[in-house]
Amino acid sequence: MSDQLFIHLAVRTSFSLLESMITPKALKAWAVDNAVPAVAVTDRNNLFGALEISETLAGAGVQPIMACCFDVTDGGHQEWLTQVSVYAQNEAGYKRLMELSSFAYLEAADGVPRLRREHLFEKTDGLILLTGGSRGEAAQYILKGKQAEAEATLSEFAKAYPGRCYVEITRHGLPEEASAEPGLLEAAYKLGLPLVATHDARFLKPDDADAHDAMMCIANGEYLGQDDRKRVAPEQYLKSSAEMIELFSDLPEAIGSTVEIAKRCAVRARTHEPILPNFGDGSRSEFDELRVQAEEGLEKRLAEAPQLYAPKETYIERLNYELGIIKKMGFPGYFLIVADFIKWAKEQGIPVGPGRGSGAGSVVAWVLTITDLDPLRFDLLFERFLNPERVSMPDFDVDFCQERRGEVIRYVRDKYGAESVAAIITFGTLQAKAVVRDVGRVMQMPYGQVDRLAKLIPFNPANPPKLQDAIDDEPKFDDEIAQDPRVGELLETALALEGLYRNAGTHAAGVVIGDRPLTEIVPLYNDPRSDLPATQFNMKWAEAGGLVKFDFLGLKTLTVIDRALKFIRRDGRDVGPEWASLDDKDTYELMASGQTLGVFQLEGQGMRDTLRKVRPNDLEDVIAIISLYRPGPMDNIPVYVAGKEDPKNVSYQHPDLEPILDATYGVPVYQEQVMRMAQEIAGYSLGEADLLRRAMGKKKVEEMVAQRARFLKGAKELKGIEEKLANEIFDTMEKFAGYGFNKSHAAAYALIGYQTAYLKRHFPVEFLAASMSLDIHNTDKLAAFVQEAKRLEIPIINPDVNRSTADFDVEEGALVYALGALKGVGLEAMRHVEAERAVRGRFQSLHDFAERVDPKSVNKKCFEQLSRAGAFDALEPNRATVLGSAHLLAAMAVSAAEDRAGGQGGLFGDAEPAVRATIQDMPSWNGQQTLDEEFAAVGFYLSGHPLDDVLDSLEEGRITLSNEIADVAMDGRPLELIGVVRRRVEKPARNGGKFAFLTLSDPTGEVELMVMPEVLDNFRDLMAPGNSICVMVNVRRQDEEIRLSVKNVKPIEKARIGKKAKALVVRLSRGANFAELAAVAERLVHAPGADRGEIYLELPLADGRIVSMKLPDVYSTGLEALRALKMASGVSRVDTMAA
Repeated sequence: MSDQLFIHLAVRTSFSLLESMITPKALKAWAVDNAVPAVAVTDRNNLFGALEISETLAGAGVQPIMACCFDVTDGGHQEWLTQVSVYAQNEAGYKRLMELSSFAYLEAADGVPRLRREHLFEKTDGLILLTGGSRGEAAQYILKGKQAEAEATLSEFAKAYPGRCYVEITRHGLPEEASAEPGLLEAAYKLGLPLVATHDARFLKPDDADAHDAMMCIANGEYLGQDDRKRVAPEQYLKSSAEMIELFSDLPEAIGSTVEIAKRCAVRARTHEPILPNFGDGSRSEFDELRVQAEEGLEKRLAEAPQLYAPKETYIERLNYELGIIKKMGFPGYFLIVADFIKWAKEQGIPVGPGRGSGAGSVVAWVLTITDLDPLRFDLLFERFLNPERVSMPDFDVDFCQERRGEVIRYVRDKYGAESVAAIITFGTLQAKAVVRDVGRVMQMPYGQVDRLAKLIPFNPANPPKLQDAIDDEPKFDDEIAQDPRVGELLETALALEGLYRNAGTHAAGVVIGDRPLTEIVPLYNDPRSDLPATQFNMKWAEAGGLVKFDFLGLKTLTVIDRALKFIRRDGRDVGPEWASLDDKDTYELMASGQTLGVFQLEGQGMRDTLRKVRPNDLEDVIAIISLYRPGPMDNIPVYVAGKEDPKNVSYQHPDLEPILDATYGVPVYQEQVMRMAQEIAGYSLGEADLLRRAMGKKKVEEMVAQRARFLKGAKELKGIEEKLANEIFDTMEKFAGYGFNKSHAAAYALIGYQTAYLKRHFPVEFLAASMSLDIHNTDKLAAFVQEAKRLEIPIINPDVNRSTADFDVEEGALVYALGALKGVGLEAMRHVEAERAVRGRFQSLHDFAERVDPKSVNKKCFEQLSRAGAFDALEPNRATVLGSAHLLAAMAVSAAEDRAGGQGGLFGDAEPAVRATIQDMPSWNGQQTLDEEFAAVGFYLSGHPLDDVLDSLEEGRITLSNEIADVAMDGRPLELIGVVRRRVEKPARNGGKFAFLTLSDPTGEVELMVMPEVLDNFRDLMAPGNSICVMVNVRRQDEEIRLSVKNVKPIEKARIGKKAKALVVRLSRGANFAELAAVAERLVHAPGADRGEIYLELPLADGRIVSMKLPDVYSTGLEALRALKMASGVSRVDTMAA
């Protein structure tokens, strides 16, 4: 290297989150364009990009220098943060660098990384230290006028890094640099320490300064218009060697040191073969251990299987074949590790899924109990999981009960050592919508304007669009720019920042296990929200660095199944043999009916329609449905149905394809079928066939030309098939390979679907209780499950402090509604109530309840919500009285707790206080008020619905209820609906004004309606939440999707939708207000309307009898009259007697 060369030693990349705009790819391009021989990246405290940057630069012939810039803390009470940069000279130095970066994160209790100063003086061999420029400790002393302390600091560093300590000089044009430089030069010359020039580059070119400034505002929650905020100098672009030599022309030795340091650093991060801990005790090899476990497991599986799907010899042959490939590829340890933690989980009673992904195709996995599906039964292929002709790591995705997944990870950490187990980091990026909003915010543009711009970008979470594509596709962006030039500035800045990393998190499921402390392989990161440290490399680069990922996924459905089985077995019952044999006719009939709410993978409306069409009668049908019900393959559902209904509809391109496609009625559905077709028709090995499948999926033209030629040749030689037909078969394979589904994955999930359907069919109460328990805080799901319970005529025990538990439960065939599901009470608080009742018995009165509960758990809000929900009805049936006394009851709880704490609660803490607060009676609510208050506590109508009385009086066939829409909706044919408005969400319309989504609730469920701007303007007041309305809707039905848009709205009282009533029966609660009721009745004598009749009152007595009386006149009995009576205080319900 020439001495007249400057090497950048302080480049920060986008891995210094929201501090730099320089990506590894951009850095490589700049280095190549500028013929730079080497470059050092010093990201702040981290080595997030070390391996990626190393491979990227080295691949372009540029020497990567491994380094890191640290924020250093003295650990004092008044924390003093300074800066140093550390460079790795050799392998030992790089390992120490990884340790230092790990320390910076793992020792930061508050999640803000910084390195304790003492670590810089430990194990310094193989490291070069730069003193941090104007932010370094020495410079900070100089700026405080403490030259002697600065020199002492430099001496201390020089002693720890003999011949490897450089005094760093920076010239970004900052005042503090100019102030500190003379003192740094004086100290360096005095102590004989070399100088080095660095440049803290944050962006590629001068033009990027404004975008970088906006990025810093995004990072720090500031605005571009603020004066007092964090900034970097406009000079901090990636300067050329010539520019840097010019900048330091007075200090040529500082330029020369950059080359010297580059020459002294001879190590880089490299990729590595997979590293796994050794499994076993050393008495036999890993492969021998695997063989022993597999052979024993096979004997056990075959002995326990209800039936075999091939001769025993076939199972043994397949097992030996797989073991041979596993040995050849060097993966026995991987299988043993996965099998070990799965077996441990099952021994602890932790639910484990039957498999996920292609691993279910392995017999070895099945016999080791990693999976629970017999691959031979469903013709699942091992090569789809582990291909001997394409060396890559196997990857078992394992589902665990979501509540106990952490226990399995703790087991792994304890077994292999906490220092050898970690999660995997993930990086969030500035995506198109978010970056537009962020830039608009820091520019302080109006929220509405920015929101409008962001909404011009399509919403597609699965494949978020690029901002430039959105701009190109949407002409309204040009209109916005024409109206306000700042929009152009916003978009230009957003385009410059799009895709940069904005934050770090932890992979939801991935865990790596090493054979040594992980800091010897990869630096570690600490996510304050996670129990485990994480690798600083993301999944791609952690695996490239030699770490093997194990996926520990949490699947809620496994917990639902486990909880339901516990409910069942608690009562001495259990599932039948069909649970294991998977051939229960009643379960498949349930699926065929489409009544699959809560059934895994089968509960969506479109999926339910598909189930009704296909009418599955075995698991193969369910596997096919799960695989077909996706964009693309969905077009083949009618062909599948036709083939199932009549074998004459099934055809095959060649007779030898029948055994492969017979199960799916001639339709290639699975990737495994494409592989089998290649094997059968053209003589491919299954390994070759997997490569063909992958090539077809990627659509690489050159590769496909070669594969087609190989296929045509094989088809001719093996089967004598002519070119035309062979091409047609290849075209079919190519079409289906593009969206064919992995049958192993579908089969495993179909099994879980079968199990949940079985539970719903045979143990519906237990299944619903378990399902609701796992969605205890999801009001919409709970409402749907309650509707399902009512449809199945399952009794529901409403919230009751003397019967309900904190969580959902089952009691003598009834569903017990959970106290903890009520809004604003808290699950833990209700567990306390349940525990108190279990220890000291039922609550005898409101006073007794208040005096026994802990006011820290059960506060005034809890009393209010419990009273609204009727949880105190057994103690005091007038909910209005309890709600009005909530403050007294809460105060009573506090007083009783203080007495207990002061030892005044009697010998056993159960003496009654001398004086109890008097609870004042309040007028009882009418039925509507009762339901409205209950709604406020539960989140939906539980004990009844405001329109129950209307439902009884509806004219038959006139009104469509929400649970009937899917069956009767036809494209273009309007429907008439009734309901209570649950919620109305208004959104800006593209052409001005607003449209809305309206949620309408009727006694059978809920439906969402679209309200266009003109309709919203006309009927906004009528569609206010809480109003009861009658709605005419337009219907659009396309495939399985139904869209309803509001056409007209009336108050329900004005809608002529009821049957003629000869009488109304008014059911009263105790405490009814007769004066108010008489006034309403008087009005109804003179009210207009053709429907006239009698009114009867029914009043319950204390002994349970009911007194009935007829009012003397003739009254209006239409719907408006019914609603008026229902609103009177103390009226619980109004029923009609048909004419």
